[in-house]
Amino acid sequence: MAGPLTLAIDVGGSGLKATVLSPEGEMMSERERRETPYPCTPPVLLDELTTLAGTQPAYDRVSVGFPGAIRRGRVREVPAFSRHGPGQQPDPELVSQWTGFELETALEQRFGKPTRVANDADVQGCAVVSGHGMELVITLGTGVGCAVFFDGVLLPHMELSHGRFGHGHSIEVACGDNERHKVGKEHWRERVMDALEALEAMVLPDHVYVGGGNAKRLDADKLGPNRTLVPNISGLLGGIALWDRSIGAQESVPTPAKS
Repeated sequence: MAGPLTLAIDVGGSGLKATVLSPEGEMMSERERRETPYPCTPPVLLDELTTLAGTQPAYDRVSVGFPGAIRRGRVREVPAFSRHGPGQQPDPELVSQWTGFELETALEQRFGKPTRVANDADVQGCAVVSGHGMELVITLGTGVGCAVFFDGVLLPHMELSHGRFGHGHSIEVACGDNERHKVGKEHWRERVMDALEALEAMVLPDHVYVGGGNAKRLDADKLGPNRTLVPNISGLLGGIALWDRSIGAQESVPTPAKS
């Protein structure tokens, strides 16, 4: 089999998932999942992901989707892990530990392989966009993630879900998993539909893709035109396309792992 094998990792606010992908994006191993620990400091996450990687067969490179803003491999902001638990208020000490943390470098040192880290919505989008026009990807999970592509090019990450809308909360909070439990499924669905309209008004996309662990809780028949539900596994499968779509990234292809 020609081409590199990719260890794809999806870091979520509730779960950490991994699998090894073939050059064609086929899963070469069973998806392994571990619960996300809290509080999740950088050393804790590195240890958990090292253990998770140890459950997988040989690989040549690593792609990691992370629930926060990543710029040049460095953490700019991470709402999920700045709290002692989902739904809690940010802790200044955790915010300090994560802000500016060189996550890509730290993981590359742990794995000993070329590693790329991006926002989890960016990674999921890499697996689902068509490559035509302006495309908006939204992930519904512990929080809400957003990614924007234009003609298949991943644009610089913006935390669009931090914008406030009619419910008085940010989209990140109002449509997050904690609020879903508080207000109930039907009310939460209404909020999500309102949020989709708010995000579309900002981005003016040609198509919208809705994924993440909570996307399955929406009614696909009522999603509306130019909106598509995508499976949560896309958060892992995007690990291949991330190497092709990332801005200005033209690294050489690693030597394939030996069987």
